[in-house]
Amino acid sequence: MKKSISRRALIKTGIKAGMIIPFLGHSLFATTHENADKKLKILILGGTSFLGPHQIAYAIARGHSISTFTRGKTTPTIYKDLFKQVEQLTGDRENDLSALENRKWDVVIDNSGRKTEWTKKTATLLKNNVRYYIYTSSTGVYYPYLGDNISEETELNLTVPEGVSEYEKLEYDYGVMKATSENEAIKAFGKDRAIIVRPTYMIGPADRTDRFIHWPIRLAKGGEVLVPGKIDDPVQYIDVRDVAEWMIRLAENNISGTFNAVGPEKEQTMNEFVKEAKKTFPVKSSLIKINDYKFLQDNNVHFLVPWIPSEGKNYGSSRINNEKSIANGLSFRSLHNSIKDTHDWWYSDAIDDERRNKVELNPKSVLVREKDLITKWKKREH
Repeated sequence: MKKSISRRALIKTGIKAGMIIPFLGHSLFATTHENADKKLKILILGGTSFLGPHQIAYAIARGHSISTFTRGKTTPTIYKDLFKQVEQLTGDRENDLSALENRKWDVVIDNSGRKTEWTKKTATLLKNNVRYYIYTSSTGVYYPYLGDNISEETELNLTVPEGVSEYEKLEYDYGVMKATSENEAIKAFGKDRAIIVRPTYMIGPADRTDRFIHWPIRLAKGGEVLVPGKIDDPVQYIDVRDVAEWMIRLAENNISGTFNAVGPEKEQTMNEFVKEAKKTFPVKSSLIKINDYKFLQDNNVHFLVPWIPSEGKNYGSSRINNEKSIANGLSFRSLHNSIKDTHDWWYSDAIDDERRNKVELNPKSVLVREKDLITKWKKREH
């Protein structure tokens, strides 16, 4: 959810029925407050891609009814049978919202807000017929990430500065779009009826970006594993299912406000992340730590999600405060669960060989170049 080259922009068939329950996860039937017993009518703008299907699966399991609004061009790759229980409305957020007119829902979840004007139009249209508007934003609103404890109260950029590089402009464009979209949702619904959720990198089954899959693939193989970054480089990430389920619970419990959907629960370095993640698989592995940013950059390793170099305008990108969200019910699966389920999904019928080969055989990837990089690192002159 964030970078052009380093965060967001580097981003066919269904999963076997037997895999659905594991993907739903540990908190499927958990309730936090009595309001969870109320059955909601939920409209999801989008809903067929990464986050949406997990929201739908969780909400239906808890007795809620779902409508989606899409262009009808994206077919879900997981929970495909569940979509038979979903009212599927068709239109276009650019120029055709007619399917949403004169309809009432309890909650709208805006997963497809990629333009500020889109959010403005849907929020304005729905404000008198929907109680809560949940906007799926991003921690990308905090770019440039200059602090070491970035919270929901951190001031946001609402315009793109002049004179920035092409690369930085992509960063600013995305963050400003999300920030101004948040404001449009709040303007239409008011602070007491708007719920703004800002996820960091989401990981887990059905990820279309392939930005995290390196780790489940690589750690399952064992051997010498390249670990980029300095000893204290922090990482942040969150299982998409934890975000999806929590968003439904926020609606159930009538909790409005702005929240950073960021994990893990406690601070974690890149080295700690890999040490813990590798325990998922019963194979022997050793970690080859490459802590020289220049060496990594010279060898075209600019990031390896969740690792982002902790410097410059990205210094605080993995230093986002999640205390408010945890206090309002955000919970976390184990890293082992996330890694294992992502690995199993990647090697299920949900992914075809063409897509797998595009990732696993890519000559530019760290997966393919890792042995050469490690050899080069070991031979470097001190």
